[in-house]
Amino acid sequence: MSTDGNKTAGHRHPRKRFYRARAHSNPLSDSHFPVPNSPSDIDHSLHFPTFPNSDENKIRFADVGCGFGGLLVGLSPLFPTKLMIGMELRDKVTEYVKERISALRSANPGEYGNISVVRTNSMKYVPNHFGKGQLEKMFFLFPDPHFKEKNHRRRVISDHLLDEYAYVLGVGGVLYTVTDVEELGEWMRDCLERHPLFEAVAEEELKRDPVVGLLTSATEEGQKVARNGGQTFKAIYRRIVMREDE
Repeated sequence: MSTDGNKTAGHRHPRKRFYRARAHSNPLSDSHFPVPNSPSDIDHSLHFPTFPNSDENKIRFADVGCGFGGLLVGLSPLFPTKLMIGMELRDKVTEYVKERISALRSANPGEYGNISVVRTNSMKYVPNHFGKGQLEKMFFLFPDPHFKEKNHRRRVISDHLLDEYAYVLGVGGVLYTVTDVEELGEWMRDCLERHPLFEAVAEEELKRDPVVGLLTSATEEGQKVARNGGQTFKAIYRRIVMREDE
């Protein structure tokens, strides 16, 4: 299996320095990229050519703000039959992830065919990409904290956006968040805690979840936090039916 270095078995991997972009983009601005009118308009064979289009072969994991794709690469061999998509707003970063996945597929025939990336604004277009209850897992790793109070409306976890995430997550699906900003961690946990369609996943269950370890080790941002001895704050919640007391 590839270690995902710059060169593996003669297949050159893209170098991040050629794809660098601003750390964050304004999620409230419009960008020029195609947006599907509905999930049925998406040809998944363009993303996953070895998985034929079918009701069984639908995207089940979404990494929102996937950055350079480290989580996707880490998850792919753990869940080889699950289709996963990274959603990224920055064009150069999206192109890097495309090239990274292509190189991994070439270097490792039969592997990494279940991951792909799309350039989109997930704060606006999640329902355009996924149907009701389609997803099993959603990831929000080290999102932009938008420190200024006037910019809190740009945060990717909020009361109204959780309504959309609850729509595309099936009952039992899990939403994972992690940040190195304590205030943002509290914000995301508070939003999830008060939403009637989410409940915290028990610690004992998290200890058995192979995904949890990747939240802070697979991404470039998580690795940077670890190198600097920083602290991380997780909030991991399950999609449930309406709480009885609501």
